[in-house]
Order: sequence, then structure tokens, then C-alpha cells
Amino acid sequence: MPAHLQAVLFDLDGTLVDSAPDLAGTANDMLSMRGRPALPYEALRCHAGSGARGMLGAAFGMTPNAPGYGELRDEFHTLYAARLLRQTRCFEATQRMLGALDERRIVWGIVTNKALRFAEPLVQALGLARSAALVAGDSTPHTKPHPAPLLEAAKRLAVPPAACVYVGDDERDVIAGSAAGMRTLAAAWGYLGAGHDPHTWGADAVLPDADALLQWLELA
Repeated sequence: MPAHLQAVLFDLDGTLVDSAPDLAGTANDMLSMRGRPALPYEALRCHAGSGARGMLGAAFGMTPNAPGYGELRDEFHTLYAARLLRQTRCFEATQRMLGALDERRIVWGIVTNKALRFAEPLVQALGLARSAALVAGDSTPHTKPHPAPLLEAAKRLAVPPAACVYVGDDERDVIAGSAAGMRTLAAAWGYLGAGHDPHTWGADAVLPDADALLQWLELA
């Protein structure tokens, strides 16, 4: 493991778990309820990292400042809660990667913009509750790309921010991690955002798959 690193922090959606099927399914449920055709899964997947905002933008062309957005977002959250774990699963290599960290007693935690009411049951159901910290989107006054959630995670772990590395699949993860004084790794297996190239984000490295994290940590 690189010198001075003591903990690994992960984004949730698009990094540890593949929640896009249920997020996209919720958006298409809303379209169906309005008599509109469903969108192809791939047209929605790349927006999954932005949660309700991403799904509503892709499905309805709605932005947070648009009239009626709040009501549409609340409807999305209600429907999403009902199918939170219908198709959502850990990425194939996630548990193997986390198991390797556990075997070496390397502390790891989760920092997500997902609200705690969604993140906590998801983490528990998918066998991720053993994480040393779960900082959700409503755990601090700010969400990523603000560094506050990552600084809160480091505080909970009692590890200096400079001794942490943050792994995420969105540019905001790299921005937040860098602002917190952490090393950052881009998870290229995730959602990335429409048309985004993770090699341009300024991360310390771009990981093609979860196993590559172990190689970067010199654990493989």
C-alpha cells in the first residue's frame, strides 16, 4: 500500500453498486404513468450517478430550477423507494475487492450523495454494512463536489484526510476528494456521465476495473 495511506473511501452508486437498473426503471415507470414511451436503458444509465436529478433531466428534460421540479422529484423518490433493491446489485468484483481490504485490515468507508434513507437500507441489504463509515448526501450541509462529506468521513474514521484515497466514477468525486486533500481514483467501470472522459478529471489514476484498485494499492 502506498506510503501514508491508511483508509480507502468509496462512492456508492456506479462505484460499489450498480443501481442504474432501478433508477432507470423508476424514470420509465413515471413515463409510462403519463402515457409516454420508455427510454432505452443505455440512454438513462449514464445519468444514474446524479440520482433523481439525472433521471428527471434525461426523461423529462427537467432541471432543479424548473417549475414543478420539486413535485416530480418527490414522486420519483416515492416510486424509487418501492423498488430500491429490485435489480440493484454490487458490481461483480466489489465484494472480492472489499474482502481483500478486510483481509489486510485496511479501513474502508462509503461517501455518497444518496440520501441516508436510501443509502442505509441498500448498504445493509448488499452486505456493505461492515464499512467503517457511511456518509450520505444529507449527513453534512453540503454534498459532493464540496469536500465536507469526505472530511466528515475522515473524521469518523479518525484518519487524516491526506491519509485517505477516494474512489468514484464521477468528476465531482475527484473534485471533492482533491479539495479534501485526499488522493483520488476514477472508477472507469461506473456511470462516468454522458460523454465524459475520466482521464481528463485530474485523478491520481484511472482504474479500468475494481481489481485494478488492489494493484494500485500494491495488494494484488
